[in-house]
Amino acid sequence: MEEMRRGVPTWQEELASLMDGGLQYDDGSPIGQDSRSGFESVVDGSGSGSESTESLKDQVTGFMKSWGEMLMDLAVGCKDVVQQTLVSEDSVVVRKLRKPAAKLRFLNEYLPEDRDPAHAWPVIFFVFLIALAALSFGSDNSTSVPVLKKLRLHPPGASRVELPDGRYLAYQELGVSSDRARYSLIVPHSFMSSRLAGIPGVKDSLLKDYGVRLVSYDLPGFGESDPHRGRNLSSSASDMIDLASALGIVEKFWLLGYSSGSMHAWAAMRYFPDRIAGVAMIAPMINPYEASMSKEETAKTWEQWPRKRKFKYFLARRWPSLLPFFYRRSFLSGYLQPLDQWMSISLGEKDKHVMRDPVFEEHYQRNVEESTRQGTAKPFVEEAVLHVSNWGFSLPDFRLQKKCKANGVLSWLMSMYSESECELVGFGKPIHIWQGMEDRVAPPSVTDYISRVIPEATVHRLPNEGHFSYFFFCDECHKEIFSALFGEPQGPVELTEERTETHEPDQPEIGSSNTSTTKG
Repeated sequence: MEEMRRGVPTWQEELASLMDGGLQYDDGSPIGQDSRSGFESVVDGSGSGSESTESLKDQVTGFMKSWGEMLMDLAVGCKDVVQQTLVSEDSVVVRKLRKPAAKLRFLNEYLPEDRDPAHAWPVIFFVFLIALAALSFGSDNSTSVPVLKKLRLHPPGASRVELPDGRYLAYQELGVSSDRARYSLIVPHSFMSSRLAGIPGVKDSLLKDYGVRLVSYDLPGFGESDPHRGRNLSSSASDMIDLASALGIVEKFWLLGYSSGSMHAWAAMRYFPDRIAGVAMIAPMINPYEASMSKEETAKTWEQWPRKRKFKYFLARRWPSLLPFFYRRSFLSGYLQPLDQWMSISLGEKDKHVMRDPVFEEHYQRNVEESTRQGTAKPFVEEAVLHVSNWGFSLPDFRLQKKCKANGVLSWLMSMYSESECELVGFGKPIHIWQGMEDRVAPPSVTDYISRVIPEATVHRLPNEGHFSYFFFCDECHKEIFSALFGEPQGPVELTEERTETHEPDQPEIGSSNTSTTKG
């Protein structure tokens, strides 16, 4: 029994074996006084068979190395899992993306020959993200950031008329009353504008001198006008005619289109020419994809615009659903951004001088507040899409020309000696165009194209004028416009005098002159 116990280690022997550099009992003798003295010598480090104790620094270093090795093994394992489940030829992701990716293989031609597309494109993608983040959040500490004004919501108070389809259209009237108006002038507003624009800064005294009743209105979805589903240029022209009828303008009226508002003036000229007495356009805009423009005219027009503006035209034509993203980051953000910033245009010095005027700043803010009253991007997207879509007509349609009903050679020969079978088609009313030669929004090349396809139009080329400088808060400019349209001022119609709303002022014969220069 005693021999069997000698083969089993005692608890003192097990404790000694667990010690770091623990005690050794080579002779197998029981623990006694000598053994305890040996234990003390080992702890003190004086024993001949002992080793030095590991420091805390060495323990931390070993711990970190072990964790690093574990993380490396984990990363290698994750990489293998990703390659086997996502990148392999049999994975679900690769099978679904194989066909769309095949359409983009042509992009590999732009990579260097020694670059593997599988490695190059991820690098390009991440570099693009980094650059985009730098452009979005980076700022130059040496330049001051302007404080943006917050847009306010004003209580409604516009006059409105009900249209035949039940919608309501908001409008504003200036000048003389309807019973004393010698001329009625209707103004459709431009993009990001409202009925409050009209003719910015026009004097009431000037309107009375010429007997003008000035009517401006909110396009559908803008200001206080109801939206219109399926809006197009034909419905826009119908809204204008219905508004005129509701306001008692039963005879011919004049049109004034500024910037993109000229698009709606073109539509009224096309669909209701008999209701129009004449047209004035300031810095007119056309469809930038107009098919009747020559390659030189198209190139000359597009080269005037920066890439950001070209990109927005491209989105409006191809992916208009992306436009709200940009609109909500600019004029629909609730804050008033600088005009040239959201227009993506570097304006000329004269336009910048006008924009720094406090009167202009107040007008601009109030106009934007009214334009964005409904808080939705839909009417702005509709307006942008209308601008670049097929209008349903072309500007050469307004050119005056004879159209003969010749069904054969004999009828054609008879038409040469008799005009009974011929009629004059086109727009035969006065067309006046004012174009600033320093305009960078609607460049002069646009007016050059209009002058080519509609030679009957009278073009007033304005040296040193921009997109805003001639039309906004310029009393002399407004007087020149009215003088060209209406001749000498005759004042309002007296109650005993026959109204001359349908009588056009003395105009030069159509085709006699197509250009004139005013206001140097």
